[in-house]
Amino acid sequence: MNPQELDIPQEVKDKLQKRGIDSLYPPQEDAINTGVLKGKNLVLASPTASGKTLIAELCALRHILELGGKVLYLTPLRALTWEKYEEFQEYQDILKPDGKKIRVGVSTGDMDNSSPWLQAYDIVICTNEKCDSLLRHRSPWMTGISLVIADEVHLIGSDRGPTLEVSLARLRQMKPDIQVLALSATISNTDEIAEWLKAEQVTTEWRPVELKEGVAYGSNVTFVDGEVREIEIQNKNDPINLALHALDNGGQSLIFVESRRRSQTTARLAANALKKKLSIRTQTELLRIASEISIHGEKTRLTDELVYCITNGASFHHAGLNRDHRKIIETAFKEGYIKVLSATPTLAAGVNLPAQTVVIGSYKRYAPGYGMQNIPTIDYKQMSGRAGRPQYDKIGYAYLIANSQDEQDDLFRDYITANPERINSQLAKESAIRSHTLAAIASDYTHTDGGLLDFFDSTFYGYIYSKGNIQLIVSNILRYLKREEMIYYEGDRVFATDFGKRVSELYIDPITAVTIREGLTIASEEEIDVTDFTWLHLICKTDDMRPILRPRQKDRDLVLNYYEDHQFEITSKLGEYHDYIEEDIFLGEIKTAMILDKWINEVTENDLLERYNVLPGDRYLAVTSAEWLLYSAHELAKILELTEPRRHLNELRDRVKHGVAKNLLPLVRLKGIGRVRAKVLYDSGYTTHAKLKRANLTQLSSLPLIGPRLAKTIKEQVGGLVEEAEWKRLDKIVAEQSSLTSFIEEEPEEDEENEDYI
Repeated sequence: MNPQELDIPQEVKDKLQKRGIDSLYPPQEDAINTGVLKGKNLVLASPTASGKTLIAELCALRHILELGGKVLYLTPLRALTWEKYEEFQEYQDILKPDGKKIRVGVSTGDMDNSSPWLQAYDIVICTNEKCDSLLRHRSPWMTGISLVIADEVHLIGSDRGPTLEVSLARLRQMKPDIQVLALSATISNTDEIAEWLKAEQVTTEWRPVELKEGVAYGSNVTFVDGEVREIEIQNKNDPINLALHALDNGGQSLIFVESRRRSQTTARLAANALKKKLSIRTQTELLRIASEISIHGEKTRLTDELVYCITNGASFHHAGLNRDHRKIIETAFKEGYIKVLSATPTLAAGVNLPAQTVVIGSYKRYAPGYGMQNIPTIDYKQMSGRAGRPQYDKIGYAYLIANSQDEQDDLFRDYITANPERINSQLAKESAIRSHTLAAIASDYTHTDGGLLDFFDSTFYGYIYSKGNIQLIVSNILRYLKREEMIYYEGDRVFATDFGKRVSELYIDPITAVTIREGLTIASEEEIDVTDFTWLHLICKTDDMRPILRPRQKDRDLVLNYYEDHQFEITSKLGEYHDYIEEDIFLGEIKTAMILDKWINEVTENDLLERYNVLPGDRYLAVTSAEWLLYSAHELAKILELTEPRRHLNELRDRVKHGVAKNLLPLVRLKGIGRVRAKVLYDSGYTTHAKLKRANLTQLSSLPLIGPRLAKTIKEQVGGLVEEAEWKRLDKIVAEQSSLTSFIEEEPEEDEENEDYI
């Protein structure tokens, strides 16, 4: 089918023609034939790179250009949100009937905001959690949504699935005629999800690049079609040997392994093996990429290891890396410079990063309390689906590795020829349904127990199971919320208290709110020596604090000593815990609070890594969680009329965000100034805005890590008086700077990112 034959606006046809799209893939044609461009709901389940995004784009443009509607695009991850934003940029120059251009907005952060500015945008791309938050705030512009696109809908079966499930149910309740387009690469029970959404379905295994799946055993690979191929032994490490075989055939490789440590070890081994296989041009580009890694974030042993691997054509990728490094690695791999990328499975559910060859280096994962367990088939399908780059490869290869003939047979049976597991709702878990029950009441979606049960009956869980299955859980939760004074009854009608409403708006678990309330009360009424550590430990006790940094055996004594030094500053004691598991959790809370305490007292990233084994990515996640929970504690203290801790909590939140002591706060609040540059300014005598205002521009620009461009920005922010001739001289210097220098100066110093971006 030629896109020019479709009943879509001519501007869209022209855009597709410019992109070189002159025919549709079979799954795209099947989707069109279901009536998706005529407003029918659709569940589209097809492999990676089979064209799902184009169907989403065509549906979105139809709603905007022909129906005057508004589009909401939901993703499970921030990285995917930004990827989709980049893809939709292609259409921002198309004019709508009113003569205005299509506008695309992104929103992933600030859960305590209705984001009214999104009213002005035709396509809003956000995470599932942000959508849920917007629904809780009853954002008025959401009534204008005519199409919702749910990407990676199979994740309904994951721990984060209830948020997507509830959001879709709420949007359909709010606007019954809304069109739903659900996308996924792997669903075995597409029919059930389609029936729940009252949708058509398209399920296909068609791929633009043929996928050859096989199991490597010794020097041979046996493929599912029966072919046996001998692989030259170039390296004693099986995954790397397969990657080198791919490189000899002009392809890159993704190697999925079970842990961060293994990903780093594998990348280092790959780097050693690749040294003599790279062209001069590739080596030059890799040196450039490695230097880019070096200038982002603070220098650590992890950075040094990353630079070594990248210089030699390999890299590792896991959540312990900071976000800037992950982005650089992803870009370099997409551009073909990194030849072997060793990653943890989280990458399979993240950004679109295909490779000619995918090697599943291990099909086992560690499960706390259970040891090493086989991964689900659906995880294998997600990873193997990355094999084959459209427009580059005719065939993609996916390999498992066996150590015996019996294991080889098992891998074919359990993964290659197996169907993915059925997707089940996770909504009935008490931890999931608790927050959504309070939100339904607090946001005025329902005020009766019956109405609440009717809503849950409209979810995917309600489609699969009878209402009675969830009734007992909801009844118990309602009793809990009433006991904790988050809801109250007037006859048969139920309402949220001010405390309950604020808890829902803050997007925290009600149990987290109870923990914070108890801690605030104890600190106010009992003899607690309230310090920064008091509040840091309090938020680390909550269910919403992620990640909890569990102590290793070798730093357990260090954490215990830290507890001994600070035990009179916190609201709970080690003696309250009666078994090893509870004690281990408590010490994890202490360690996490300790790391945050070190962070705000300006301990370097390298020291956090070397002394406490805390990776930059984990530090960033802990800081992000802590910042939000400190804000939540501040807001709950306001509701509880506890004035004493509020100023402290507010200041502490800023310190956690920037990782600085109190004296640097005025400096880090300036745009472009992070903890390192703030320290440079402070140590050079520029300790206040007033001193910066009086500073000599030439002297300021000569400071390390500052430079002319940033010096000018600082002066503009503090309102410094500068003679016109000096401004002109500085403008000339800035204009003459090299592109690299300009790039370095414009980059944020810390892991900063606009969460709401237009």
